[in-house]
Amino acid sequence: MSKIRFHKLAALVVLVAFAAWMGTGEFSSVGSAQTSPEEKPAVAETPKVPLRTVMVVAPPRVEHARAIRISGQTEAEKRATLATRAAGIIAELPVKQGDHIKQGDLILMLDAEEKAAAVETSKAVLSQRKAEWEAAQKLTKAGSAAKLTGDIAWSNYQTAQSQLQASEAELSRNQVKAPFNGVVDRVSVELGSSVAQGGEVATILSLDPILAKGEISERDLRYVKIGDDADVSLINGEVVKGKVRYISRDATAKTRTFPIEIAVPNKDNAIPAGMTAEITVRADPTDAVVLPRSVVTLGKNGDLGIRAIDAASKVVFYPIDLVDDTQKGLVLGGIPADAKIIIAGQDLVKEGDEVQAQVADEAALKKLAESAAGTQ
Repeated sequence: MSKIRFHKLAALVVLVAFAAWMGTGEFSSVGSAQTSPEEKPAVAETPKVPLRTVMVVAPPRVEHARAIRISGQTEAEKRATLATRAAGIIAELPVKQGDHIKQGDLILMLDAEEKAAAVETSKAVLSQRKAEWEAAQKLTKAGSAAKLTGDIAWSNYQTAQSQLQASEAELSRNQVKAPFNGVVDRVSVELGSSVAQGGEVATILSLDPILAKGEISERDLRYVKIGDDADVSLINGEVVKGKVRYISRDATAKTRTFPIEIAVPNKDNAIPAGMTAEITVRADPTDAVVLPRSVVTLGKNGDLGIRAIDAASKVVFYPIDLVDDTQKGLVLGGIPADAKIIIAGQDLVKEGDEVQAQVADEAALKKLAESAAGTQ
């Protein structure tokens, strides 16, 4: 019994010792090198990525007239399709296609012998009634005739005048005359042929001035006003100058654009109607910079613009306002005066990136200065 009690006592002592050992926390170091609580394992430092280098420039400022380009075509200022006011046989046709005419010139005359005779008769009657009225006036003043006799003579004279006007108007219905100065574009009838009332006779055009017509976008409408200068480039390579004559205030429903007209002097009628033309309207000058086309890039929202750096050498983005597209480069507005624009490396960085800026060399600066001078 004493031996069993000894074993129980020994087991109890071991249990108490084991519990005390676990309370110290030293068991975690068993089988490995112990680490001091103050010591921490060393962490490898990530090597610092060098800043990307970009080339920047502060371009010269220019005052440049905004160029608004519009596709269009030439049209006659006036176009008229002439028609007869009476039926008959064509007795006179003094014009042909291509003839230059003046307002009031005879275009066509229908056979109207009886109407012409009626005019001559009316003229003779008028002459007689006038003589009778003048004689009645003298007799009335001399007291040889009553006042009523003079009044009757005056009435007859007025009636004769009305009859002459009526016969001349009837004769004029057989005539077709030019309503304005222009050129005969087409003759639809032949001498001696029969035409019905309202039949088409000829088409005439007024080509001086010639009109260049197109449609301007709602975005550019605010820059243009009546009287502004405009260049019209014709499909044959000729460039003529004109002025804005008309701007519609009602947009075309499908395109949301506004019809516009440019009046171009055309004294010799050298510019025909219906020719393809590109209209360039010159608006008021605006503050801008001239930059190579390669500088333009896309922002994070898909907007066209340029990248620059701020005072903290971080990349910023400026949307552009295209003022003109010239042979020397793009003329851009909407760029702050103190902007340092990235002209090399702009596609390799994004907004917010910190970069190392390198000022453009003298050759690049000279090229930009020449471009700016060439657009003024």
